[in-house]
Amino acid sequence: MNLRSILCSLVVALGTLVNASAHCQIPCGIYDDPARFTELAEHITTIEKSIKEITALSAKDKLTAQEKNQLVRWVANKEHHADDFASIVTKYFLQQRIKPAPAGDAAAEAKAALHLSLLHKLLVGSMKAKQNADLSTVESLKANLAAFEKAYNAK
Repeated sequence: MNLRSILCSLVVALGTLVNASAHCQIPCGIYDDPARFTELAEHITTIEKSIKEITALSAKDKLTAQEKNQLVRWVANKEHHADDFASIVTKYFLQQRIKPAPAGDAAAEAKAALHLSLLHKLLVGSMKAKQNADLSTVESLKANLAAFEKAYNAK
């Protein structure tokens, strides 16, 4: 194997590692739905903590340079976790786990419609979490995640 082939293989392998958080999309058939739900809940908790810290720092009349730095970092952290949340919803659930309903199967179509509606609410919620520092957004994300998990796990 020449150096060019090795480097190309390395670039592909590293690119795969960077995007492996949502899942591999090979399709490998190896899925861990409970782990994804746990991950989504952890992202919501981190968004919530970020909002609380942003709110506390923003309540001060005058921020020190260190506090300004921390405020920026909390905002960036909130944005990062909202993006990761949306990535799991999109790349794991929408692209891989939610299958289109067979034509004419009304029950499967209703189930798919419910799943898609709840996933859309989660994506909008992650967008709203980036746009504001309102804890009601977190409560909505929690409620919609619980509703989706219940619907998803229903037989």
